[in-house]
Amino acid sequence: MSKFASLGKPLAVAATVLGLAIVLARIGWLVDERQRYQDEAVQSVMQSHAAAQTLLGPVLQRHCTEEWQVAVGEGKSQRLESMRRDIKLGATASQLVVDSDSQSDTRYRGLFRVNGYQAKLVIQAQWTDLSVLRASPAVSGRKVVCEPTKLWFATTDVRGLRTAQVQMLGANPGVPLVVRPGTGRQEYPDGFHAELPGFSQDGSLPDAPLALRLELQLVGTAQLALVPAAEAVQWSLRSDWPHPSFGGRFLPSQREVGDHGFSATWAVSALASSAARETLSGAALCTRPLHTESASHVGAQAGGDTNGKPCLDTLSVSFIDPVNAYTLSDRAIKYGLLFVLLTFAAVGLVEALARERVRQVHPVQYALVGLALSVFFLLLLSLSEHLAFAQAYIGASAAVVLLLGVYARHMLGGLRDGILFAAGITLLYGLLYLLLLQEQTALLIGSMGLFAALAGVMLLTRRLDWYRLGVSGPKA
Repeated sequence: MSKFASLGKPLAVAATVLGLAIVLARIGWLVDERQRYQDEAVQSVMQSHAAAQTLLGPVLQRHCTEEWQVAVGEGKSQRLESMRRDIKLGATASQLVVDSDSQSDTRYRGLFRVNGYQAKLVIQAQWTDLSVLRASPAVSGRKVVCEPTKLWFATTDVRGLRTAQVQMLGANPGVPLVVRPGTGRQEYPDGFHAELPGFSQDGSLPDAPLALRLELQLVGTAQLALVPAAEAVQWSLRSDWPHPSFGGRFLPSQREVGDHGFSATWAVSALASSAARETLSGAALCTRPLHTESASHVGAQAGGDTNGKPCLDTLSVSFIDPVNAYTLSDRAIKYGLLFVLLTFAAVGLVEALARERVRQVHPVQYALVGLALSVFFLLLLSLSEHLAFAQAYIGASAAVVLLLGVYARHMLGGLRDGILFAAGITLLYGLLYLLLLQEQTALLIGSMGLFAALAGVMLLTRRLDWYRLGVSGPKA
């Protein structure tokens, strides 16, 4: 019966581990809930302020009509009917140079922080060949009438467009054009347009190349992107945000990131991107997904819009927080059960190796130690919403280590045992913090740590008679 009675404590400890796994799962659900609140805060700011911005343009557009008359019928009933054919022409720039600056504009929804920005862009666009805008009649002698030629510029959220100025360079430098809302394109409705002088209504073109200068001031949230819709595009961006994440289809050709901000330069040609051609064919202007670690998507999906059209290529930068408290808390909780098992194994090992010197630990004491380890993750989550993650981690781990050290001194029956137990827990928390920071090498560090722990247990218990652990009396 003694052998069967000896199974009671291991079964009780196993049931305790199962209960603690449920507790850790509940804390994990709480982390997910807080992350959803963070995402809702981002969505709320986007709805009331301005969303992520993707810019497209400038692009020239010309709408002409070819008119002619056709004789219908025969004899006296013959009559002339007017016929017409619509001609829609467009031209992207030969060269596009964008110089921009942005400043962080942080917004808050309760406890939750949302990264916004204010940006100023100076865009210089040149069209060296305007022949694609020439409206020629299909048959000689037909009449061609053209509407005023327009320049349009599109954005994914026009609410963030604060000011826009357009100037023609060359013939009348410095004279601003009248800017009106809307692009006139069904595919890209949000933006503005301006009528260009110098284009006659008969379909002919100006003699000189066209050069324009645009100055924009806009605001947005979390992300700024530009479509390289030109034969040659160069985009320079400077910002005071120290943690950029470069995305889109092309990475910067040059970049510098420091504690006080970053600068980046993109250079893309039509040989590498089909954005200029696809813009004229009406491809979708998409806002790429903002990865807030809960896979929430803002705007259209990366693969296409709701009509199944492909998205235009973009050059983009996201203004992210490198230390996401909810992400790191979630990753820490994934190691929670392993923490409990290692701690219980350490306590059981001390019992097995020093049965005469150390008090026998009751399953209730195992449960209390496990609950203290679990409460650490709850403390970490709550403190990280008010403090920097490193400060929250130090505070939560110090509280738990102090509590377990004092408790272990009485649980194991000795001051030295309590100190050693607290030192072991401190080592575990140090290893966990290292795993959280070193994301790329976390698997390597974790596997080596587990191997070292297993090797230590095997070496310490290599001469232990496991059959006599449950038998009362002097130890062999």
